[in-house]
Amino acid sequence: MKKKTLVFGASTNSQRYSYFAIERLKHFGHEVVAFGLKEGNVAGVTIDTELQQYKDLDTVTLYLNPQRQEEYYDYIISLQPKRVIFNPGTENLEFYKLLKENHIDFEVACTLVLLSTNQY
Repeated sequence: MKKKTLVFGASTNSQRYSYFAIERLKHFGHEVVAFGLKEGNVAGVTIDTELQQYKDLDTVTLYLNPQRQEEYYDYIISLQPKRVIFNPGTENLEFYKLLKENHIDFEVACTLVLLSTNQY
């Protein structure tokens, strides 16, 4: 099943994991949208620099450290994704609690590993 995914903290730097995630998600046929601080394009996906009200999201995969996430809690919750993936370095106990309170699943995992092991 293909899952519409928001890569949050996207980068055009080909050495960043968010860049690899966009490429791999596209490779596996998932619909991808992206938000980052700098405009750009990765694998045909435009990186938005302004917050959008994306519809029908299955997953938000985070590539922002916990301190930078705080200003986006309400926004991410408002998107009502089915789940949020906390990639390595993004773990955030405070945000887990808010997601639980809003009935949004989350997992602490690596998007790239989930994709490569058919667990995405």
